[in-house]
Amino acid sequence: MSAALAQTAGPSLVWIVEDSPSFRRSLQRLLAGSKTLEAQAFASAEVVLAALRKADSAPRPDVLLLDIGLPGMSGLELIPEVFRLAPDCRVLILTVFHDEEKIAQSIKAGACGYLLKTAKPTEIIEAVHEACGGGSPMSPKVASNMVKLLARLIQPDAAAVGMSPREKQLLALMVEGLTAKEISDRLGISIHTTDSHTRHLFAKLGVRNRASAVARALKGRLV
Repeated sequence: MSAALAQTAGPSLVWIVEDSPSFRRSLQRLLAGSKTLEAQAFASAEVVLAALRKADSAPRPDVLLLDIGLPGMSGLELIPEVFRLAPDCRVLILTVFHDEEKIAQSIKAGACGYLLKTAKPTEIIEAVHEACGGGSPMSPKVASNMVKLLARLIQPDAAAVGMSPREKQLLALMVEGLTAKEISDRLGISIHTTDSHTRHLFAKLGVRNRASAVARALKGRLV
């Protein structure tokens, strides 16, 4: 759900998947303090899958705030199942792991962003809001290394990517490392319009997040 839709359709639904009871409660209290977010907490991937498999009338999460190191089914194993049952859900990783392989696996699986649990509460709130709006928040500590790693792992796409001039501008600014707000200011458009262009660009590139978009741009020399 985009931020624009959230303003008219009610709070965005965020599911927290975290096995530590104390940290889970802290996250739920943190998100509950935002008028634009509604939070539900789960202790394991299996419980999340059970909730997603309920009747079609059951609400689906807009954002899944997901720990990787879960007991039983791991967060990495859960990601493809989430997209199968809730294709529009945005998966945001929040974990203690600062491991390039785990980060790459989560991003390649389609997670929109990756934060460390050492992030400040304000950074977590901002990241969830950015994910709701179609953005790809990522801890600065892992962002640059992740793009380089993904650029090595992603295979070049032989098919031409038909981007509009605006989408090419957007991708170039992503490669420069600008945030969504900085891109909006540079292009002289609203953040909601930037979110819309970003979603269209990701669809054309066949990616779900900014890191993969930048990596594909570098690999395929798209900008």
